[in-house]
Amino acid sequence: MKVMFWISEPRARRSAWCRGVAALLCWLNGLAGMTGLIWLGAPAALAAETFVVSPEGSPLSLQAALAQAQDGDTVELLPGEYRDAFAVLENRRLTIRGVGKAPLIQGGGQPSGMHKSMWLVRGGDVTLENLEFRGMRAADGEGAAVRLQGGRLTVRRCQFFDNEYSVAASPDDAAELTIENSVLGLAPKVVGGLHHLLNVGRIARLTVSGSRFQQGFEGHMIKSRARQSTIAYNFIHDGQRGGASYEIELPAGGVATIIGNVIGQGSESQNRVVVAYGTDRQPWDRNVLRVSHNTFVNYKWTPAWFLRVFDEGMSPAPEVVAVNNLLVGPGVFWLGAPGHFAGNRPATLGMLRDAETYAFELAPGSVWRGSGVDPRAVAGHDLAPKAEFEWPVGTRALPTDLTSWSPGAFQK
Repeated sequence: MKVMFWISEPRARRSAWCRGVAALLCWLNGLAGMTGLIWLGAPAALAAETFVVSPEGSPLSLQAALAQAQDGDTVELLPGEYRDAFAVLENRRLTIRGVGKAPLIQGGGQPSGMHKSMWLVRGGDVTLENLEFRGMRAADGEGAAVRLQGGRLTVRRCQFFDNEYSVAASPDDAAELTIENSVLGLAPKVVGGLHHLLNVGRIARLTVSGSRFQQGFEGHMIKSRARQSTIAYNFIHDGQRGGASYEIELPAGGVATIIGNVIGQGSESQNRVVVAYGTDRQPWDRNVLRVSHNTFVNYKWTPAWFLRVFDEGMSPAPEVVAVNNLLVGPGVFWLGAPGHFAGNRPATLGMLRDAETYAFELAPGSVWRGSGVDPRAVAGHDLAPKAEFEWPVGTRALPTDLTSWSPGAFQK
């Protein structure tokens, strides 16, 4: 049986209790003003609650916990498989997290009728932690494991596999999406499906860090139309024979910072472009592209277009700054992308420490070590990396006293 539930207005019982307490305190404060004997401040906020649930429904079912959860509460999922648990999380400040081994939210791999997402976040401020979402399908082929429709969503230490979209965000100029230390991968192999691992509409802000994107198919690894997109210290790598299209596409331009990532395009990619900017001719009112300290990898024997800026017709014209990127494999970088370029170096797989084991830092003694420009003040921008991706997910901070800079995503 499929479960559908909403989180919306506070429980009437709790609201009535709060109103009663507030009325009593107001009366006592008034009395204090006349007698000078007592003073009571405003009522303290109710303590947040934690609800523990299991797939078997003991001590609570997921449905029951989400029906009761209020602003500031936490729902903890014990390990196991939660099937057909469709949810609308509406206008709530809520944390939902897995305990121990990440619980599996299972879509079943078959079209889910009217549902276009397993979990829909509509307003509020929601944090998802340590959860796995798998197998979401929708009748129109645009099923998202998690979909944001307004508000703020933070996804932390979660895994997404075999979903038509891992995470999607519908257009909302005030919405914000943050993804940290997560894995998005295994796009369904549907010819013509264009299933992006991350598909973000025109929202206010997207931030992705410490995460791994892998095993795309025809669609893009990351697609973002956000006004501000920060993609920092990730492993966006489709494998040697990966079949994704763009690794990163920013169709609407905007203010975009791409820093400290490994960005690898497989030999079976549908597109020669690795990072594309401004493809849909509907740009934001400010367009700045900053590309710094990334390691680009092309596994094809034909040249890749590592960075392509579609600035024709963009108004205002984009400002492009690209420094200290390492370009592994045949390809072009600055062609057709006017701007400030410095410290970007070509390389081969053999110049890396051990590409077979994903050790993408420059080999010891490489001629390119220390050859980058100082990225701390380039055309008015601080483009110095503050961290590096750390396998399998996460980041590690870089020393703050670096004075010598190597091209690419790693300084070690």
